[in-house]
Amino acid sequence: MERVKNNPKSIKRIIVQDNFDDSRITEAIKLSKLPFERVAENKLLRIKRADRLQGIIAEVDEFKYVDFNDLLSEAKENNKTLILLDSLNDPHNLGTIIRTLACFGDFAVVIPKHESCEINETVLHVASGAENFIPVSIVTNLSTSLIAAKKEGFWAVGAVVDGGSDINNTELTFPLCLVLGSEGKGIRPGLEKQLELKVKIPMAGASLSFNVAMACSIFAYEINRQKKR
Repeated sequence: MERVKNNPKSIKRIIVQDNFDDSRITEAIKLSKLPFERVAENKLLRIKRADRLQGIIAEVDEFKYVDFNDLLSEAKENNKTLILLDSLNDPHNLGTIIRTLACFGDFAVVIPKHESCEINETVLHVASGAENFIPVSIVTNLSTSLIAAKKEGFWAVGAVVDGGSDINNTELTFPLCLVLGSEGKGIRPGLEKQLELKVKIPMAGASLSFNVAMACSIFAYEINRQKKR
């Protein structure tokens, strides 16, 4: 529905199960004059194998990344926070992060070309339409991109498990870049050298850690809270 409303030109065709009866969506499709066909369930599953298709799929253009320089300029102008994801390999986490950031608003995502998950079908499936609201840039080198953001006045903050300042007691400076590392390795040394501050989420419970998508949600909430204040 979000794709039909916000980016219909990217849709090549929509295929629905023969008993699909969500009139809100079908009316929106008709108004958009998009190619549309009904098929039996077994044919739908042959077109796309996935859990919880909910009776409808869309064939769309490949995901379009935003040029980093354009993203940086737009983020600076509109006080958007940049989330730099270092070596994130799980598409479910990436999809969840994009969905979370879309709910909070005023965020953009930067991912590296190498050793990282790109925007694929799984990411879009998990994002549930959020990709229409969160610009994503893919860059050759995250460290170089962070340096460029710092030159434009962005403050570089990294999320860590140990050794950082308690995010609840930290006054953030805007515009802001938040770097999140992979669950296994954290933030790579070359990128860590560019950080001006490290922050952590205080945890008084079990000696475990949040996964990167959960951590991003908590940091995004605090970033928005401070930005509005």
